[in-house]
Amino acid sequence: MKKYINTADRIVPVVFILILLVLWEYLVKLKSIPDWILPGPLQIVRTLAENAPLIARHAQSTLLECLAGFIVAIVFSFVVAFLMDEIALFKNAVYPLIVASQTIPIISVAPLFIIWFGYGMLPKIIVVVLVCFFPIAISLLGGLAAVDSDYLELFRSMQAKRLHVFRMVKLPLAMPAFFSGLRISAAYSVMGAVIGEWLGAKQGLGTYMTLSQRSFQVDRVFAAILAVTVLSAALFALVSFIERIVIPWNRFTEK
Repeated sequence: MKKYINTADRIVPVVFILILLVLWEYLVKLKSIPDWILPGPLQIVRTLAENAPLIARHAQSTLLECLAGFIVAIVFSFVVAFLMDEIALFKNAVYPLIVASQTIPIISVAPLFIIWFGYGMLPKIIVVVLVCFFPIAISLLGGLAAVDSDYLELFRSMQAKRLHVFRMVKLPLAMPAFFSGLRISAAYSVMGAVIGEWLGAKQGLGTYMTLSQRSFQVDRVFAAILAVTVLSAALFALVSFIERIVIPWNRFTEK
């Protein structure tokens, strides 16, 4: 019975999305809406197929930017979360700044990176780091703070060093929270790269969308959006797959 429930849970979202796509196609045909205003799903798929080589080249550039920024954000978040968990003074000084940084719209500071660092990959990587850093760092910090004090007292009673306590107790127990932040950031990373490309780039899905929009080729804009969605979903799935390998016990805990 549980197997059928799980299967139904997977089928229902797919069926719902298919119904929305059919309604979209039907309304576009019924109202005779021009493609330059709102193309139908079939037209978007045809455009994606026709421009697949070009979109793939732009997607490769966007993927490199978001992966580089994502990896840097993971390393930076890990170091900052570790220091904040171990040093109370550091946490009191840095935590308000991290929270305050989220009140500043990325779109308002990203142009400065173009001015400072040019039109290469570096400004886009910085934007991705800024987008991904907060969810990872805060999730990991929350996971470290939520570790049961009984475990910590047990290891301390055995004269374990702070680094050993972190490696053997805190970090393993904080991994589910850490991967929760990773999944969120994985989805955001592609968006961050595209935002950076909107403001100035030689290639990338953001550049492709901007050029298509200026030419009123709305079907190409939607094709690029579909490519961005696929990349985000692929990175999200990759992080979930790695999570199953690194912390397989978490699956049984959730069940």
